[in-house]
Amino acid sequence: MPITIMGDKEFENVPSIKSKALRINLNENIYGTFSEIGAGQETVRNFFRAGGASGTIAKTMSAYDKDFSDAIYGVEADRRYVTEARLKKMLSHEMRLIEERIDRKKHPNKLFFSYANTVATIDFTKKYKGHGWVGIRYQVKPGHEYNDIILHVRFHENDARLQQNTLGILGVNLIYGAYYKYDNPKKLLRYLYDHIDKDQIEIDTINFSGPQFEDIDNRLMSLQLVKNGMTEAVMFAPDGNNVLPAKVLYKKNVLALRGSFRPVTKVNMDIYKNSLELFLNENRVRKDNTICIFEITLSNLRSEGEINEKDFMDRAKLLCAQGQTVMISNFQEYYKVVEYFSNYTKERMGLAMGVNNLIDIFDEKYYRHLSGGILEAFGKLFFKDLKVYLYPFKDKRTGEITNSDNLKVHPRMKELYKFFKYNGKVVDIKNYDDSILNVFSREILQMITDGKPGWEEALPKDTAKMIKEQNLFGYKERKEKQEA
Repeated sequence: MPITIMGDKEFENVPSIKSKALRINLNENIYGTFSEIGAGQETVRNFFRAGGASGTIAKTMSAYDKDFSDAIYGVEADRRYVTEARLKKMLSHEMRLIEERIDRKKHPNKLFFSYANTVATIDFTKKYKGHGWVGIRYQVKPGHEYNDIILHVRFHENDARLQQNTLGILGVNLIYGAYYKYDNPKKLLRYLYDHIDKDQIEIDTINFSGPQFEDIDNRLMSLQLVKNGMTEAVMFAPDGNNVLPAKVLYKKNVLALRGSFRPVTKVNMDIYKNSLELFLNENRVRKDNTICIFEITLSNLRSEGEINEKDFMDRAKLLCAQGQTVMISNFQEYYKVVEYFSNYTKERMGLAMGVNNLIDIFDEKYYRHLSGGILEAFGKLFFKDLKVYLYPFKDKRTGEITNSDNLKVHPRMKELYKFFKYNGKVVDIKNYDDSILNVFSREILQMITDGKPGWEEALPKDTAKMIKEQNLFGYKERKEKQEA
């Protein structure tokens, strides 16, 4: 008999956690296991309390002792337990057991699932807030391939019991969403916070995989996390998959380049190449321990009103094709970027930028919300051995080059600028390519839109070809208008 999973018309308002758990329990076809490590069996507890759990829960376990955990799931190469690799091993192991122990012939309509989490809650000193990996592997049709939803959370509450309770609610929301909202992952994301305040928990990484989500680009899901206020920043790797910022940044020297990258140009890559060369010449900076981040701010994505998701994806595809790690953030000010990086690394940092960006940094209007004003911001920005690598600006009319020696800041900021300039905090990029100084992304984008020739020469190798082949930045629409 065919299996159908009903919509949510009967739940016009947000259903309670008990209602969600009960609805799962009363579905005679949803059947699986719970394995929860580190914070107690908080998710499955909600299903037991809701009633009718015997038809849903095949097994529940918590391999709390590390030796038992290793005996069941194997030993991790890094000897760590709260990792994505650990979570995936748990999901795979438990799903294999379901397949081995439940006879499909006797239960042809069962929708198998395996829910797991591996979590460390707040420590006794309350310095380490805790974090964890949460995931579900499940079917939406009997006998079909499995789908995965895997996410990473950071706790913000100051009590372990509160964190455990929040984790349990999140787990129910995830399982419920996986079965009743799988056809709309954007809604599924938002519903993860049902009955949870965003101050309680942060989701900073999520990946969807499997046949049900084959049309989902996880970079777009990353964008939703920032857009919905679930986290301040997300990252994705050159392969397009979302990555955990803490893992990418941990004990790394970080060089960040902020821009619109709409599209990425030869200038962007020239800034990157030259600033990286200067950064690698700094003390204690090694190539094998350095990560470069191309950052796009949410305010930049909203520069023309509502966020255009296709436009975002066009930028993301080009940057990934250049082999870059990309960060989407909600940080308008540079000092917030540095603060964010400092949460995960104590190594050296560098910021690569153009002249206009540096002038903006010395504009007091951006720091009126701080009690200490611009001095407080600069204390946060340069509190450690951070350097700015400055790319020059060329005046189209006069041909004059502006660098750190002759740029003009507000008269009140002159002495502050001199202090940082002559203390070596601002380093000029000198080996720049003079032939491309007049290239600006916005002008290239206009040329693509207007169908003007010659824009291809301003872009990195194969970028123009990719824009044409994949119809990025409205290229197809422009081409069709010309043909008409």
